[in-house]
Amino acid sequence: MKTQYVVTLAVVAGFGLGAVTVQSLHAQAKPPVYYIAEIDVTNVDAYVKEYAPVAQGTIKKFGGRLLAAGQKVTAIEGQPPKPRVAVQVWDSMERIKAWRNSAEYKEARKIGDKYAKFRAFTVEGLPQ
Repeated sequence: MKTQYVVTLAVVAGFGLGAVTVQSLHAQAKPPVYYIAEIDVTNVDAYVKEYAPVAQGTIKKFGGRLLAAGQKVTAIEGQPPKPRVAVQVWDSMERIKAWRNSAEYKEARKIGDKYAKFRAFTVEGLPQ
């Protein structure tokens, strides 16, 4: 009869461990957040030389990745945005907020605001 208790306890413990592992894996599989910016540049040379490298450095420092950027936008349906477009991917909205609120990014934006107008938004990715 003791064997029966040991087996039952082992099954219950295994089930509990499995449940914790599955929960942990689901937490790790959090979908990414995409940050999309439309950038109406008024001085392309200054924007590319003075702002873009600094801004891209802050993106990388705070954990974002630049997926696409530029003016080559092809309309599939409707009118494409006329300015430059940038697409970034982030692990979470919290990381984006930390980046946007950082002193480094605020200093970079002082430069960027001299050469462009920005419109940005995020969209949560789908679980993969």
